[in-house]
Amino acid sequence: MPNELIWILFALINFGMLLLFYRLFGRTGLFVWIGIATIIANVQVLKTIELFGLTATLGNIIYGTAYLATDILNEKYGKKDARQAVWLGFSTLIAMTIMMQVALQFEPGASDFAQGPLQSIFGMIPRIALGSLAAYIVSQYFDVWIYDKLRKMFPSDSYLWLRNNGSTLISQLLDTAVFCTIAFLGIYSPSVWLEIFITTYIIKFIVALIDTPFMYAAKYMKVK
Repeated sequence: MPNELIWILFALINFGMLLLFYRLFGRTGLFVWIGIATIIANVQVLKTIELFGLTATLGNIIYGTAYLATDILNEKYGKKDARQAVWLGFSTLIAMTIMMQVALQFEPGASDFAQGPLQSIFGMIPRIALGSLAAYIVSQYFDVWIYDKLRKMFPSDSYLWLRNNGSTLISQLLDTAVFCTIAFLGIYSPSVWLEIFITTYIIKFIVALIDTPFMYAAKYMKVK
């Protein structure tokens, strides 16, 4: 199955699972999802794939669901809850980074087979995490701020798409610039780095458009 088809199905599964968490657990489900998405995205981003003929990193879809989750919180519960969710994701990533770095310090047993793969994945996490933490806190705070501004400027439900897409598209550009600079500059050649930067934002742009119907579904979903 081609990567492009898997990617589309993967996007639908991710956003569908987010709505399922929200439907089953309400506002708490969104907070939990943001913690999950933050950790998984920072593991998946280590994998590069060929998508639409370009080199891209994985993890952009589930990372995009975190923006949708904060937009839902902002829309239905207010800016305070959205900001609290941002800090939850931030704290979750810090906790994961610390715990895995300590775990790697244990001397593996003679029959251990996991130390090498874990070292390969989580050994890069500190730099990835630093880039992600900086990008996440800057862009998510900006996303919450601009969404709240757009909600006040365009309060009608007919402009829900504008609030959702406008805030996400701008904040994702900021996120991509900060993350790619800290995480990948110097690791890849300048041409590959620029390609990753461009394709990462294009993919995030597409993900932001895909999440629009899910935002409308969440807006009118009856939850406790």
